[in-house]
Order: sequence, then structure tokens, then C-alpha cells
Amino acid sequence: LYFSAQEGILFFYQVKGLKYEMKIYADVLQPISSLVFSPDYTVLLLVTDQGTLYTYKPAHSGEAVKLLDTCRSCFLAADFLMGNKYCVSVTISGEVQVWFLKDGTGLSKLNLDVQVHV
Repeated sequence: LYFSAQEGILFFYQVKGLKYEMKIYADVLQPISSLVFSPDYTVLLLVTDQGTLYTYKPAHSGEAVKLLDTCRSCFLAADFLMGNKYCVSVTISGEVQVWFLKDGTGLSKLNLDVQVHV
């Protein structure tokens, strides 16, 4: 079970029978607003409410890698698109973008011209 707290820390609870162990896996120093696994569960997207998107690979147990940092309009949500090669994000201002996960290159953008809510 992965979850985050307001402090921007990614936690992992490993449950075995009636026992559990909690580990801290990453600290992104910003409140995390959502966590999304890729369809094959190899990559975890960490979306912050301050406009930053991180990737984290649980199998490697390393640090979260900053993919995008946009302060113009904060991300409301993000998800994987077509496996774990691309992701799509939407901002509060209604901007939808498709990104290349390898290096954060923006591939396309669409402005909905409406404010978006979850």
C-alpha cells in the first residue's frame, strides 16, 4: 500500500498476515495531491498541488525523479496514456497536455477554456 502525507512523503506499508512494516520511499518536499500507477505497475506518478510531476519506480527504490515543474497553472490530475511511455495532465485552468515520460517533453496541448474540478 502506497500513500502520501501532506508533507510530500511517499510511504509504503507492506502487510504480511497480521504484521506490517512501514517504510519511507521518497520525499518530494511538496504536498502530493495524487498517486497513479502505470498499467504495468512499474512506474508511479506523483502529482503535487504546486505544479510538479514526479516519477517513482518502486522496483528500484530510489528517489522520485522530477519530470515536470510548471508553476503557471497547477496540475489537477495526471494519468498514464498508452502504457507507461506517455502521460496526460490537466490543470485547474483547463489545459490538457500529453508528455513523453522519458524526459518530460511536451507533445501536445489543448486548452478547454473552462476551469476544471475533480
